[in-house]
This record gives sequence, structure tokens and C-alpha cells, in this order.
Amino acid sequence: MLSLVVGGLRTRWASLLGGFLALALGAGMLTATGLGLAAALDPPPHAPERFASSPVVVLGQDRLTVEVRRGPGTASASRPLDRPQPVDTGVLRELRARWTLTGAGTGAPDAVGLDAPVAEVRAVVGDRAQVLTGADRRRADPGHEDDTRELTGLNALLGTAGGVAAFVSVFVVASVFAFSVALRRREFGLLRTAGATPAQVRRLLLAEAAVLGVTASAAGCALGALAAPPMARALVARELAPAWFATAAGGSAGWPYHVAFWTGLGVALAGAAAAAHRAGRTGPTAVLREADVDRDVLPPGRALLGAGLLAAGLGLLSWTYGTEPEALLKRKTYTTLPMLLIGGTALLAPLLVRPVARLLPVPGGGAVGLLVRANAAAAVRRTSAVAAPVLVTVALAGTLFGASESVARAKETEARERTAAPYAAEAGPTSLFVRDGAEAVVKYRARAVADPAAFAELARLPVVAGDLRDLDDRSIVVNEEFERRRVGEEVEVWRADGSGPVRLRVAAVLARGTGDNGPYVTRAQAPGTAPDRLTPGTEPRPVNRAARTGLRLLLGLTLLYTVIALASTLLMATSVRGGELAALRLAGATRAQALRAVTGEALLAVAVGTVLGLAVTAAVLGALGAALAALSAPVTPALPWAETGAAAAVCAAVAVAASALPAWRLSR
Repeated sequence: MLSLVVGGLRTRWASLLGGFLALALGAGMLTATGLGLAAALDPPPHAPERFASSPVVVLGQDRLTVEVRRGPGTASASRPLDRPQPVDTGVLRELRARWTLTGAGTGAPDAVGLDAPVAEVRAVVGDRAQVLTGADRRRADPGHEDDTRELTGLNALLGTAGGVAAFVSVFVVASVFAFSVALRRREFGLLRTAGATPAQVRRLLLAEAAVLGVTASAAGCALGALAAPPMARALVARELAPAWFATAAGGSAGWPYHVAFWTGLGVALAGAAAAAHRAGRTGPTAVLREADVDRDVLPPGRALLGAGLLAAGLGLLSWTYGTEPEALLKRKTYTTLPMLLIGGTALLAPLLVRPVARLLPVPGGGAVGLLVRANAAAAVRRTSAVAAPVLVTVALAGTLFGASESVARAKETEARERTAAPYAAEAGPTSLFVRDGAEAVVKYRARAVADPAAFAELARLPVVAGDLRDLDDRSIVVNEEFERRRVGEEVEVWRADGSGPVRLRVAAVLARGTGDNGPYVTRAQAPGTAPDRLTPGTEPRPVNRAARTGLRLLLGLTLLYTVIALASTLLMATSVRGGELAALRLAGATRAQALRAVTGEALLAVAVGTVLGLAVTAAVLGALGAALAALSAPVTPALPWAETGAAAAVCAAVAVAASALPAWRLSR
């Protein structure tokens, strides 16, 4: 068995090269992103800046802790404050009486440094403030909050990139293995005729996949280790990560290598499992009879799984729209939910390619066009193997960029429509903490109004109840997300600095919108905010740069996978069509006509994948537009023609090149 496996790999290395590259790339991406996540989740210790010379730092409370009900008892809910509270004046007085303080001459400081035994300092401070030592002293640095926000976004970016890498590599590897097995049916028929059992055929394919998975995953781990440091430097250069991240990524953490290696091996075995089952379940006579005819192209298991994923994706879209439409506006939802639709459609591609191909214009026209359409309909496995990776790429480009752009445009339009004045002075953003029932405390991003009378006159907010003119220092404007949202009801809130609770009367209720409609309070309930200036004629909410950079990274990664899959599939498919091309030449076709037939078939398959990808995009963006309408937000669906068009064009160029080169050689 071992010699047969090694000999088969040596003979068919060209057909397995696509799967090897996809696995190595996926493992490399998982390794690099894993090393980045390891650095972000467990940052290396680095010296504090603000109190570098103070061994001990006393920091004001930087979290709000509220008692909530959990089950039969009570528990504490903790939420981060916008900024640390000032150190208690009594604590300052007691500390100053015993030691010399650093940074205590600024009125009401949020932190002070001192050189004293930490145990004695804790005894004096108690639970009225926080006592920090060592690397924890960085929590008092001015840039600590910025680092935290950047790391949160970085974790989301790297985690999404790793997830997409695993998702796409599964389809690429499974597609390559499935098509490779389809081309080897005659070989398997001969093995069965020679006495090989179905189990032996399956073991042969799984052994090949294991060898491929081990070598590709090991190569990917080495590639990822080399790629992690330059990736970190690029993220720092684009201000997506703190400066120290450039040297921290690619450190000594071992778990990313294990995750990448075993995931790569698992993907290889999973991709080969279905193909191995198919190769071993038919008898030798049936295999030989079907060697050149595509029958039973959609096995029951694949059909059931594809239909299940498609139904789950559509069901979740509908359920989310009906129960929580605002969730469809969140990046986590519109990044992950489309994968169910994409996966289901890709699995059902053999069932969908024929009807879609009939609706599309055929390249070449005339007799060549008829031949292209007939070949695409007859060779369903080949057509769907080309269409599936194109579908994945176009759908990911359309849904990710389209959803991101649609939400961003809705937010920009909503922000411009908030006021009728050329300029409106209002206090800067603040935070409010509100009880959600008795079980949780929710942190809301709020706006603090500097002049309530001018605000009521100039604001153009989607009021569904109440009157903005009733806003004063003892009231609040809420939106429909609040549990207590009837005009006249009282809402218990804590301010941004943790002070409170105070009870504020609901003056007006706003539609939910994109998430930025309130709450609104006056400056009295927003300590520490400073006036800013909003210019409705500009775009106050441009598309988040980090998000756009992350989406471009994901699209580039997916496109690279697609190129590998297309090139591998078409090189394999065209290389075994020598007899077909020779028959065409004998029938009177010129070499150019034979090439047009082959490349036209590849272009038709790319077009089928593009149409299916656009169908998935339309479903996701349609649900997003319906969600915006349900939230009374501006409905601004945006189909990213540039991104989807570029993805389809690259796929078409690769498909033409990968099919034309071997066809030119075989049609001489």
C-alpha cells in the first residue's frame, strides 16, 4: 500500500499541486494569524510611560460594578468606564500624609505614583481605588485605552482572516480531490477488476490525502512563521496595531502551530473522505462504464448537506430580520452568516450549473457556441468544479464589501440628516450605563446636548413618541432598544464616570436606526465631555479604515485560493481531453476553433459561478436593506461592482490561461 501511495503521488504530483498549495497557504495563514492573536491576547510586558519611575501606582476605579440578579441569587456586572475616576480625595490625603506622590498636583488626578511598600499602600487604599505594580502600571498611561481598542479590532481582523482561510481552503481542497477522483475512475475500475476491495480503494485515497496534508501543513507552518513578523509590521504601519506589536508577533507561542498543522491535516482528510467513499462504493463494471460520462453528480449526502446549509442560511437571515434586525448591521453577522449560503450553494453547484448555463449567452457563437453549451451541460463535474471557487470569491466580495458599504452609507446619511443647520455645536460623545431588566447592565454610546432649546429646533431625528423640546437636565431621549421607552417613564442610569445611579424621565423616543440614534442627555449628565462641531455637509462617518483594510485582506486571500483552484482544476481537466480535441480536429475544426471551444467552456463556467455568487449577494443585501427599513434607517444598498467585477475578471483570465495552454499543446 505504501509503495502504491508514494508511486501514485509521484506520478500525479501535478494534479495534486493545487491542493498542496491551498493547504500550505491555509496553514500558513492560520499560523501567521495565530501568532498575531497570541501576541494580542497575551501582550509582552513593556515599561510604563507615565509613571516609569514609580514602583507603585494608585489608579481611580476604571470599571462600573453593579449588582444584578443571576438565577436565585445576585451577582456583579462589570463594564469599563470611558476614563478612570479621579482618585478619592480622602485616599489622596492619607497617602500624601505618609509618602511623596507623583502626579498629584493636577487637582483631581485619576492616578498618582509613589515609592512605598505595596502591602502598606494596599492597606491604606482598600477598595477605594486600584493599586498597580509592574507591567500593570501601564493601565495609567494615556495610550492604554487606545491600545485596548486597537487590540480588540486586531483580534477581530485576525480571527476573521483565519476563519475565512479555513473556510475557503476546505472548499478548494475538497473540490480538487473530488475532481481528481472523478478523472481517475478508470484507474479505480482497473484496481477493482484486479481484486481491490472498496475499503482498499478508500484507504489508498485517504493515505494520499494524509501524506499531502502532513507535508503541506508542515510547509504552511514554516511559511506562517516567516510571514508573521512582516505581517505585524504592515499592521503597525497602517495604524491597525500598537507600535510594540511589530516585535511581539511571531513570538514563542506554540499553540498556533498546533492549530494550523492539525487543521490542515483535518481539512485534507475531510476533503478526501467524500471522494474516497464515492471511489470505493461502485463495482468495477459500473466504474468502467461511467468513466467518460457524468452521472450521479450530486450524491444524496452532498445534496442533503447543501440543502441543509442553504436552508439554515436563509432561515437565519429571515429569523434575524424578524426578531433582531439591528444584528444584520453588525460586522460579525454579515461576515459569518453568508458563509452558510455560500457553502450550501457551492455544494449544490452540480444541480444548478445546467439551468444557469442555459440562461447565459455562450462565448463563440455558431457551432462553437453550441459545442460549448453541450460540453458544459454534459461535463457537470468539470463545470461545477470551476464554478464553485468563483462562486465563493464573488459572493464573499459582494456580501462583505456590499454589507460594509451599505451600513457605512446608511450611517453617513443618517448623520447628515440629524440637523438642518450648517453647523451645530453639541457636546462630544459620552456613555451611559443602563439596567437591562434585572439581569444585566448595558453600555450605550450617547450624545450630550449643549443647548437643548437649539437642539430641539434644529434636530431632524426620527422621533416616534414624545417631544425633543422636553429634554432637560432631569430627562433623557432614548431609542426603541431601551427596555423602558414609554414617554414619562423613568430610566435608571449611571454616567460615563461611573457616578450614579440617577433616575431620568423619558422625554422622547427615537427609532433605532443604525445604532447611533441616541440616547441624548444634557451636559449635566455627561461629566468630562467637551463641545465639538458637526458639519452635516461633510461625511462625519467615513468607512472604517481598519475594516476596509481587513476586507481587502480577506478578498485577496480568497482570490488567491480561487486562482489556485481554477488553475489546478482546468490544467487537470484539459490535460485529459486529448482524444476529444483530436476528434474535433478530425471532424474539420481548426486549431483556433478547438481552442475557442475549450476556453469558451471555461468562461461559461466562470460566468455560472459569478451569477450564483451574485445571487447569494443579492439575498444578503436584500435582507440588510429590509433590516435598515425596519429600523427606520436610510436604505442605501450598495453592490460593490468594482470588487465583484475585479474578482470575476481575475477568475476569467486565469480560467482562459489554464485551459488554453494545455489545449494548445494537445490540439497540434
